[in-house]
Amino acid sequence: MMLGTAFRRGCWHALFCLLLLTAHASVQADEPISEAKPFADKYLLLQLSDDDPAKQNIVLSVAANLLEFYGPDLIDIEVTTFGPGVHLLYADNSRREKIDSLMAQGVRFSVCMNTIKSIERSTGERPELHPQSIHVDVGVAHILEKVEQGYVLVRP
Repeated sequence: MMLGTAFRRGCWHALFCLLLLTAHASVQADEPISEAKPFADKYLLLQLSDDDPAKQNIVLSVAANLLEFYGPDLIDIEVTTFGPGVHLLYADNSRREKIDSLMAQGVRFSVCMNTIKSIERSTGERPELHPQSIHVDVGVAHILEKVEQGYVLVRP
């Protein structure tokens, strides 16, 4: 008799926990990951950490291709740069026109200010950055936070 009561209590407890988890998941599903793109169902974070012009082109092409494939409202894309990758967001970058075009379609570009401060310390000059770039304190920490929010990290 005691086993039956304990079993029923355990079943009710398990059922209650399952209901709580289901309710929590449905609340999370109703909240968009990004307020900037509330209708997006894909969330992509592109990492750029080197100054290779070919890699810069690849990152920009991936962003453009995915915007075309999904449509700008259904995908949220951010390009996060750190280390030598911050050169992509220098104001005089030769890819400025392509970056501006992607920004106009909602792609965000973030730059690691930790790297910029290091460059300033070593060269004595602070590089001029794209005026619409998003300044983040630590690029890798920003990436970790975005991944925790549900973004998929891709490093082309």
